[in-house]
Parts: sequence; C-alpha cells; structure tokens
Amino acid sequence: MNMKRKRGLEMMGSEIIRSLVEELSIIKVVKAIKSEEDSILDDDGDEAMQKISYFPLRPFLAICNLVTQVLDKIGPTMAVMRQDIHQNIQRLEKFCETNPVVYSNVVEILKRETSQGKAKKGPTCSKSFVWLTRSLDFSVELLKLLEENLERNMEQAVEESYNITLKPWHGWISAAAYKVAMKLVPDNRSLVDALMPTYEKDNDMLKEELHLLMSLFSPELEEIHTILRCYQLDKLKSI
Repeated sequence: MNMKRKRGLEMMGSEIIRSLVEELSIIKVVKAIKSEEDSILDDDGDEAMQKISYFPLRPFLAICNLVTQVLDKIGPTMAVMRQDIHQNIQRLEKFCETNPVVYSNVVEILKRETSQGKAKKGPTCSKSFVWLTRSLDFSVELLKLLEENLERNMEQAVEESYNITLKPWHGWISAAAYKVAMKLVPDNRSLVDALMPTYEKDNDMLKEELHLLMSLFSPELEEIHTILRCYQLDKLKSI
C-alpha cells in the first residue's frame, strides 16, 4: 500500500517512520537527478547555487502529511498544529496546480513571491513553507528525543521540543495558545508507547530506524533553512 492510500488510514509508528524514510529518499534521488541535469545545462560549476535553486515540493508535502500522523499519536493537544499543517499544505498544493512544471520546485514559488514583494504579507505560500518547515523541526526534535531515550516522558518531550523549535518564533498570542495545549499532553505515557503498540515493539529495530530517519532528515532540513535564509524568511514570527 503506497503513501497516498495510507494517508486516510491510521498508520502504526513503524509504518510512519518507514514512509518518512521513503519520502526523504525520494527527495534525495530527485535532487540528484536535477543536479545532474543542471550540470549538463550549466557549465559555470557553481555547485552551491545549483543546490539551492531546487527543492521538490511534492515529497516535502508528503512528509508534512506523514508528520501529522506522528502528532496524532500525541493526542488532541496537537490539534492546532495539525490544522495549521493541513492549511499550509493545501495552500501550496493549490498554488502548485497553477503551473505544476514550474512550481513543483518550491524555490520557484519563493522566488516569485519575493520578486513581487508579497512573500511576508498575508497568507502566502512562502509563509506556509516556513511554518511547515518549523513543524518538521518540532517533529524531528521530538523523534530525536525518542531515539535518545525510548522511555522519555511525553509531556517533557513535547515541551522541550516546543521550546527549542517553535517557541522562539511565536508571538504572545500563539505562545499562550500552545501553553494551554501543553497542559493537555498526557503525562503518564512515554512517547514510545504512543507511537508503538506493545505488540509492535522491537526497541533495537526502532532505534535503528529512528537513527536512519534522523540521518536523512537533518541534511534536508539544513538545506531548507539555507533556502529560507537566502530569501530572508528565516526570521518570520507569528502574532
């Protein structure tokens, strides 16, 4: 069963992790193919610029969809973030449909909105990409804490991940909303219990899969943040 068919179903923790690995691997392959094509067409040898000029939108959005299933495992306290993720995905998907050939590359979307002077004004695709990236930052930090300690308390893990990744970019209204939400995180379950049913647990295998996932996620997020800095979107804050 492929990811699209699974999207409407509840996936087990291991399925989510493996699907994330699959989508991250797709990003890596697609970028490698694009880089090779560009190197044939462009002989200036500026590898850094070639690298930053392309990032595939659709597998990025597929990863964001999968991340909502990680958040589902935490419970209703993540409802606000899940809703934001879905709205941002829909905005980017809708824009991409206006010219799929061009806007399947998220960098082209950022370039267009920046050149028009509206990237930071209103509900733009650029803002959607920023907040989707930050949601990924949060989820990756959460899974990283799980990799370090499979029995980590969920309330502590969620709060620590939020403080590191999202809190610096939230204004007082958003911060207040999340502060209330944090109090609703169940404090009597470990994160691994939420992600993995008891019958599914194989701690050694889980740690190996999480390690692989982190090794694939980290360089892609680093590149995305480089793109955001390039278009001066990395310091955007909410109200």
